[in-house]
Amino acid sequence: MLTSGGWDKALQHIIINYRWVFACFFLLPLSFAYEVYSYARNWIVFKTNSAPKQHEKKVKYVQKQVREWKTSGAKVPMCTSRPGYQTMSLRKPKYKNTLYNIHVNLVDILEIDEEKQTVVCEPLVSMGQLTATLVPLGWTIPIVPELDDLTVGGLVMGTGVESSSHIYGLFQHICVSFELVLPDGSLVKCSKDENSELFYGIPWSYGTLGLLTAAEIKIIPAEPYVKLEYKPAYSLDEAVEMFTEESTKKNPHLFVEGLMFNQDQGVIMTGDLVSSYESDKLNQIGKWYKPWFFLHVQEYLQTGSGVEYIPLRDYYHRHSRSLFWEIQDIIPFGNNVLFRYLFGWMMPPKVSLLKLTETKAITELYEKHHFIQDLLVPVSALKESILKFHKEVQIYPLWLCPFNLPNDPGMVHPAATREEMYVDVGVYGVPKTDSFECEKTTRAVEDFVAKVKGFQMLYADSFRSREEFRNMFDHTLYDKLRNKYDCKEAFPDVYDKASKSARI
Repeated sequence: MLTSGGWDKALQHIIINYRWVFACFFLLPLSFAYEVYSYARNWIVFKTNSAPKQHEKKVKYVQKQVREWKTSGAKVPMCTSRPGYQTMSLRKPKYKNTLYNIHVNLVDILEIDEEKQTVVCEPLVSMGQLTATLVPLGWTIPIVPELDDLTVGGLVMGTGVESSSHIYGLFQHICVSFELVLPDGSLVKCSKDENSELFYGIPWSYGTLGLLTAAEIKIIPAEPYVKLEYKPAYSLDEAVEMFTEESTKKNPHLFVEGLMFNQDQGVIMTGDLVSSYESDKLNQIGKWYKPWFFLHVQEYLQTGSGVEYIPLRDYYHRHSRSLFWEIQDIIPFGNNVLFRYLFGWMMPPKVSLLKLTETKAITELYEKHHFIQDLLVPVSALKESILKFHKEVQIYPLWLCPFNLPNDPGMVHPAATREEMYVDVGVYGVPKTDSFECEKTTRAVEDFVAKVKGFQMLYADSFRSREEFRNMFDHTLYDKLRNKYDCKEAFPDVYDKASKSARI
């Protein structure tokens, strides 16, 4: 007969090893229902043009809450009340439980100005919502970060990158202006020409300078398809040389991306927008029954180079159904052809629901046996970086995404006084090295990234000390703005929101 401790261990074993049962029979149907609701709501709001009429009212409510905080004599700083499980980070921020929560219900697209070629969005507009609205109208934003649920606010206050970033930079670099509520409750707009220091200081600040209420973003003409070429590489040197050449040449393709499937084999992809396709080469990879994209790409290591035409929104969200490759650890048979045809239309489960229903056993499992990082290194250090990450974690595929980094005065810029090409190395999964220890290994990787003058994205676990964090990210402008706008009592320091100690 099992004791209480025995039952706990048995339950823990079931939760960890048979999580797919819960995911398939509960999370997938619930996620699908939520998607249907969200799509219907967004369509009604956009068609009735009601969002702009409500924006001012909703912003005034945010201002009212901030002023109430100020007059109440509250001794704790503010943060948004958005539940931690709704963020795309693996961890849930525990500071939400102790800070003064401000309710920010700003979820709508406000205006599309085809003459100015801009779109104005509230901060909780998602990438899936934005592309579903823009693409049918013949427009798109220059950078569409994965995944569907990433929000404008998260990409502004944190950061975002995609396969067009070698031309356009990070998500912050396609933003024209920001509207935000300051610690005194006032509403301010900032751009390169108006309150420019605040405009450059907002990205990477994680909501510690003000509460974002709207962002104006550039749009560009869209075409219905992407012509995508797959180029396999069979050595590390070949992959790095091919990737670097495609990222830095004078007349680049619009999209450049790489997947390394082991230390010596990868596929480099280049793509461009086109208006038509060759009938025998159309691949609608967004269909529910299609193989996961990363496994489709891997086949080119056997078949050699190839060209396909992919519908634009399918391309933008090519990694969404498989959450890059993380879903294989939750639903191991998810790419099985039978599962795809019968249940693929419900994929993927919402990340927020996965986190909301996460048990202590699952949290501990991820803590000890999972590694999720986006590491931003100069493209000149790419080979050295891949070798280092292979030594420390041996996680594949590795996602390679190039981006041009201008020398602006914000928290993240090249060490030199000129723009430089960087690459985001996305490392997501279960380490295969016997020596993996979460904190020790992460610190070794962080030390390496700091040594090559790189950065780590702030959504992931950071074991940097405060001093090490400040050495990695330039706080000069940030500190100036914190003093100028009296932010120190109003909002926590960015380190206190991004460090591992701030998350569970």
